[in-house]
Amino acid sequence: MKKNNSKSSGGFLDRRSFIKTGASLLTALAAPSVLAGGDKGIKVPDAMLIPGAFDDEYGKPSGYEKAVKRLVMPNGNAAFTPLDRQRGIITPPGLHFGAHHSGIPTINPEEHELYIHGLTEKALRFTLEDLARYPHEGGVMFLECSGNTWLQATSGEQAPDKSCAELYGLVSGSEWLGVPVRLLLEEAGIKPGGKWVIVEGSDAGTHARSIPIEKLLDDAIIALYQNGERLRPAQGYPMRLFLPGWEGNMNVKWVRRMEVVEAPAFTKDESRAYTETLPDGSIEQFSFYMGVKSVITTPSGQQKLPAKGFYELNGLAWSGFGKISYVEVSDDDGKTWHKAQIHGPVLTKSLTRFTLPWQWSGNIARLQSRAVDEFGNRQPSHQEWKSKYLDGSYNHYNAIQTWEVAKDGGISNVF
Repeated sequence: MKKNNSKSSGGFLDRRSFIKTGASLLTALAAPSVLAGGDKGIKVPDAMLIPGAFDDEYGKPSGYEKAVKRLVMPNGNAAFTPLDRQRGIITPPGLHFGAHHSGIPTINPEEHELYIHGLTEKALRFTLEDLARYPHEGGVMFLECSGNTWLQATSGEQAPDKSCAELYGLVSGSEWLGVPVRLLLEEAGIKPGGKWVIVEGSDAGTHARSIPIEKLLDDAIIALYQNGERLRPAQGYPMRLFLPGWEGNMNVKWVRRMEVVEAPAFTKDESRAYTETLPDGSIEQFSFYMGVKSVITTPSGQQKLPAKGFYELNGLAWSGFGKISYVEVSDDDGKTWHKAQIHGPVLTKSLTRFTLPWQWSGNIARLQSRAVDEFGNRQPSHQEWKSKYLDGSYNHYNAIQTWEVAKDGGISNVF
């Protein structure tokens, strides 16, 4: 990456030089207000003069953060995480995205049961109390709807003028903890020929998916906790299947039944909504993994830069195959690329945060990011992705995102 300093007409700043120069450069670029009158200009806030309120039994955000909320679709079947208003790789439960086929059921945990049957040595029934006695595993991992960024995939030549949250908000990151599925299957005993498991939820639409037995014996869990607390109803309370790195709809919520079978069932959900059509008209099924992906969250669509000068680009990257290796960023529509700083912890199948100092000159800029994971998977361009599927396909869109910064600082989504 070429060195760039505060006198540059624009572009990315060399991070080593930026950090080495320290506060003096940051002050010059960010231009904070000078305190009139020196120390005498320091004011005593009202909060220091009046006793504060008592805490609540269950904490809630500041009233001044009311704008930080999910975007809920008019039909109530989806709620989008406000990625452009967050920092870090953990999404608070109240802001985690939701996608539902038949609404959110109300389930009494004392009455809910999980059944494992089919090609097993014995059929088993588990209550929530039973599962609480098993060892718990899990970790910090992302969950993404396969239809995330569907507007990008289905739009024509004109990119939809939407915010980062509207386009990318069907992905979130949490710490998921629960019982390894392999322990339950081993206890049930898998008969010869048991290669798949039909997993069914307790929603009114009886959402069901066929899962290969190998995944369930690997890192799948029956998740009971999210970010240290019991799952919320929108996340499958009292229990859900969690498949690290795989498309969201396979992580069956309100899970009630797991039937070991010889072959996939081709349920209505996996045969209708969660397939991709290739250019020759053939159907691609069981595209389990969510591909490597990234997005600059700030600055991003429908935001506005108040003035030219210094900004720090913030973004998130993730891959259903494993860890993110590196992220590159461009401000000239992909003509040149610069490595961003990756912030730890860098975890497998987890959101990964990246940043890069940037000085906006006031001219038109096109901001992009592209991620590469530990297996060498990298993001395609929008045109490359579109060429792989028939027009109208929308699942598993993971192309490079472009935000255009206009001369007035307004930011829009472009192809």
